[in-house]
Amino acid sequence: MVDVFTRERRSYVMSRIRSSGNKATELRLMLLFKMLGIRGWRRNYPIFGKPDFVFPKLKVVVFVDGVFWHGHPTLGHVPKSNRSYWLNKIKRNQRRDRLVNRTLRQNGWIVVRIWQNEITTPIATKKLKKVGLPDRRVEKRTVL
Repeated sequence: MVDVFTRERRSYVMSRIRSSGNKATELRLMLLFKMLGIRGWRRNYPIFGKPDFVFPKLKVVVFVDGVFWHGHPTLGHVPKSNRSYWLNKIKRNQRRDRLVNRTLRQNGWIVVRIWQNEITTPIATKKLKKVGLPDRRVEKRTVL
């Protein structure tokens, strides 16, 4: 199927799509942070790569990657129409992700990437704990 827009118009339309506030990713991870009692994160922090969450005091950045846009190895898919465009787009996103990871690490940051499908699993909690983000849940204790 041929695109109904010119290349310039398609570029403009795609540039208007904003990535903040995605309920399937960032907002669900915020709920996990709150549930675990993880504090100190900032959003829209002015740092290279535009991480979804930044913990400035710990020098930790957290990205939530969508399975489609970042090309999950097993869950990601490429649309049948305009296949070459989407393959190139996803590859460019992956190259950019590697550049961002490398640049931030060279500047002393710890980079955590969580796939959107991992947020509701123990995998996300393990990744966050591994980099020193504490699980501050208070277990109910019985007082005798």
